[in-house]
Amino acid sequence: MATGAALMVVLSWAAGLAAAASVDTSPVPFQAGYMPLFGGDNLVRSPGGRSVRLKLDRRTGSGFVSKSAYHHGYFSASIKLPDDHTAGVVVAFYLSNADVFPRNHDEVDFELLGNRRGHEWRVQTNVYGNGSTSRGREERYLLPFDPTLRPHAYAVAWTPTAVVFYVDGTPIREVVRVPAMGGDFPSKPMSVYATIWDGSAWATEGGRYKVDYAHAPFAADFSQLVLGGCPAAAGGGARCAVAVMTAEFAVMTPAKRAAMRRFRRRHLLYTVCHDRYRYNGTVFPECDDADGSERDDFHRWGESKRVSPGRRGYKQQHQEEEPRADKAAAGRPSTWPTIGTLRAD
Repeated sequence: MATGAALMVVLSWAAGLAAAASVDTSPVPFQAGYMPLFGGDNLVRSPGGRSVRLKLDRRTGSGFVSKSAYHHGYFSASIKLPDDHTAGVVVAFYLSNADVFPRNHDEVDFELLGNRRGHEWRVQTNVYGNGSTSRGREERYLLPFDPTLRPHAYAVAWTPTAVVFYVDGTPIREVVRVPAMGGDFPSKPMSVYATIWDGSAWATEGGRYKVDYAHAPFAADFSQLVLGGCPAAAGGGARCAVAVMTAEFAVMTPAKRAAMRRFRRRHLLYTVCHDRYRYNGTVFPECDDADGSERDDFHRWGESKRVSPGRRGYKQQHQEEEPRADKAAAGRPSTWPTIGTLRAD
């Protein structure tokens, strides 16, 4: 009885804190929340200051960074990607603290990977904690739309217990913190970054196709910038932490999980969770496929049997097909991240 009463007190306290504080997920003007990082005049602000264009040319890429570091929250940007031949181009929206912790930094990544003319952009997500860059947790996906026609929202919800990646409001990946992860889960305050840069060494088919500057400048437009987090300078605070953990973006409802499963079944190209070669059979502790239902959809190197990259066909719906026969090719599949060349900002 005493234990139950104590639990009720804790729940009432948490509910009171959540009611007293909420997370503001409304977009902010660039000047209010961000500042230029690099690139000089390759960073172009709109006249009203609500959007920013980042360009990559022979001279330099460009980028911006949040004025504050945050200890958990919801961070989003609507991004319109460059069209035509974009092989080797990387457009990134991510959280990192490498400037403060260069040897043991945390990072949560969206990396949008360009491609040859007529071929689809790919999206890569990744999570690092405490400098665990040698244990990359990459996943790669195709998109159900053409990301070069109009902006689409890419968002990260980061709480003390999980990281959830969203595309246009649909969760595409959830990394749940489990005790066995240890320091591999990001836990230190991070700033929010957006960049465009030359990833010729690895971004398109393991570096086979490089940036062709005859097609430059490459321009990515960022708008609807959301910084819904707990500023580290304010101490993070229990009230803000509870507000983040109880906010709609942090709560994975059955409907959200069903939407995530559908997205992953149709668009997931590669996952480290089913890669039995890269880390000599090691499976990361947060990988959840308890009943093995997902495993048969992937080759032993982590590449999907159901989803395959092809030429542009965004308007056609990706159909759920029966798994194809295992056609193991010699060498590393094109969707497998190139080990040792991934950026660790």
